[in-house]
Amino acid sequence: MLATISSAALQGIDAELVHVEVNSGESGDPKLILVGLPDAAVKESDDRVVSALSNSGFKSPRTRTTINLAPGHLRKEGPFYDLPIALGILLATEQINAPGIDDYLIAGELSLSGATRPVRGALALARLAKKLGKRGVLLPPVSAEEAALVDGVASYPVKSLDQAVRFLSGELALEPIPHAASISIEAGPDMSSGDFAEIKGQHALRRAIEVSAAGEHNLIMIGPPGSGKSMVAKRIPTILPSPTLDESLQILSIHSAAGQTLSGGGAPVFGRRPVRSPHHTISDVGLLGGGTVPGPGEISLAHNGVLFLDELPEFKRSALEVLRQPLEDGHVTISRSAGKVTLPCSFMLVAAMNPCPCGYLGDPRHECRCSPAQIQRYRARISGPLLDRIDLHIEAPALSINELRTEQPAESSADIRARVQAARERQLARFAGTRTTANARMTHAQIRAHCVIDSSLGDLLQQAMEQLSLSARAYDRILKVARTIADLAASDRIEAPHLLEAIQYRSLDRNLFY
Repeated sequence: MLATISSAALQGIDAELVHVEVNSGESGDPKLILVGLPDAAVKESDDRVVSALSNSGFKSPRTRTTINLAPGHLRKEGPFYDLPIALGILLATEQINAPGIDDYLIAGELSLSGATRPVRGALALARLAKKLGKRGVLLPPVSAEEAALVDGVASYPVKSLDQAVRFLSGELALEPIPHAASISIEAGPDMSSGDFAEIKGQHALRRAIEVSAAGEHNLIMIGPPGSGKSMVAKRIPTILPSPTLDESLQILSIHSAAGQTLSGGGAPVFGRRPVRSPHHTISDVGLLGGGTVPGPGEISLAHNGVLFLDELPEFKRSALEVLRQPLEDGHVTISRSAGKVTLPCSFMLVAAMNPCPCGYLGDPRHECRCSPAQIQRYRARISGPLLDRIDLHIEAPALSINELRTEQPAESSADIRARVQAARERQLARFAGTRTTANARMTHAQIRAHCVIDSSLGDLLQQAMEQLSLSARAYDRILKVARTIADLAASDRIEAPHLLEAIQYRSLDRNLFY
């Protein structure tokens, strides 16, 4: 007898429909044959399923049984299919009757006792079920809680194979987990890394960070060791605006596909923006994403959040160069033998570096020991095209003793965050009905519509472009930053002070790198 169960396969952060076809009663030696491009973890499911069936009070197939995961061109990975395979065997061997099973997408790992264990990608599975018009999804409890965030599809938690059988047979009534979209996404800022009130001095750097957070602009900090670059970067989460519900679901979808929501390791709190800080030894694949079956890398895990790269020149040149297209497009396409996936990666890049290998170039209290050739090689590790995609370049000079000794507290993160949130709300209202959510993501048409400057300001910008030898890309980025500065000032138009401040954030293009 042939039985078919609906499940799914993860392709990046999306799910594609997979039919688990089980045909029992075939002639030949009694064994399970699994086909359909399964990986090693899927191939091992037959041993888990047989034990789960036995310990749940059911019988294993006594005949040759073929299990096909269709379509055959999609690579299947992980213990995603244990539960649908077990249910398919029970239907094919006529041990149960489940007339409404086609109304559900089903996934889950089984323990040897028959208990279910969570799987990654529950959010993608729920979105697929909604797209296909399914009644709901059957998932292990932890995964079902994730799936409940998707509106319009019921998420049923099943703790064991036996419970799933009784529910599908009509012997047990299960209540779906209530849709969680009504919960507050305002988790509050993450204050575990400190407060901006603890930062002494560095007024220009604090201002640049505020502008960067308000418009989601990329930023690079250049300064000697001990000037506070890393200390400031660690406090960026305390001033980031709250993500919208759609942004929160996107964040959770990526981390769910990467399996980080199951263990909690590295997964962001719902309602907070992710902050990723990879070490400079990271590989190209670790940063961009990939693997045998393409999956999210650090730039995708930082989607709608911050990617902090400390000691930027210490990263491999190849790893840095792969950032160029994602910074421009907000998504990355990864092609592997197992398939091609496109992953979102709209993030705010925050980088830090020393001005030279020893770190003390221009420091009045320390002598730089680097030769001009060493300094040139060090700076050349960051290519011009990559630097061109960074909106704000800001120096972080060494603090004086008087600044270190001051007892007067600086402005708190709460005050800065209030201004950043207000500026971001102005942008959301401005771009309502479009895919743009922040000034840094404006298209050329939106720049022309929302970054209008008069002729005198145009002449000023032209003069700055010529003196600094800036590119056409830098022209657009200056206008975007000026628009953000105007938003922070609650101004409908870009005024001269806004444009001048935006221009000064590009002055390091010439002074430091060329």
